[in-house]
Amino acid sequence: MLPSARQITHLDLDTFFVSVERLQNPKLIGKPVIVGSASDRGVVSSCSYEARKFGVHAAMPMFQAKRLCSHAIFVKGDYEAYSKFSNLVTEVIRYKVPTFEKSSIDEFYIDLTGMDKFFGCSKFSSELKAKIMKESGQPISYPLASNKLISKVATNEVKPNGHLEIATGAERAYLDPLNITKLPGVGDKTKILLLNMGV
Repeated sequence: MLPSARQITHLDLDTFFVSVERLQNPKLIGKPVIVGSASDRGVVSSCSYEARKFGVHAAMPMFQAKRLCSHAIFVKGDYEAYSKFSNLVTEVIRYKVPTFEKSSIDEFYIDLTGMDKFFGCSKFSSELKAKIMKESGQPISYPLASNKLISKVATNEVKPNGHLEIATGAERAYLDPLNITKLPGVGDKTKILLLNMGV
């Protein structure tokens, strides 16, 4: 009997720090929000999609973010609250899932291999998302794929608050149209190197 194909769900809490701030202060909903040190020497920890429309992104120098989106609401950040909500989500997952990996404060990999025999990986992932949103108030995106890499790549393509299933055997067809920078860890320098190599 052949083993079940791997089924990996990558759960990513969308703009996590901003989402927590909005739960604590609903007046921030729908507005461009940038979380990070107020100092020009600081960097952006997180930003809302309203701010991203102006080119702001995480890890950007704060002085540059202020220049791109001067009308944004700048929030210092409440890391105690972020930890609290992260732990809440972790406990929901821990209660529902036998095998998972918490890769960061707002990201989780869940191994659902074999679940199709009993419940269905797609249904389980969808119901787990609904449970997390109900318990934590956090929007979340997830893809279901045959490995962690494909699942991670797909997450950024379905945000915000989306989901996607990539069937086993369809990995190449999914990846081929995407820019090489969609791969985790590939920045501008590596992109140039890979393009020069003919990748």
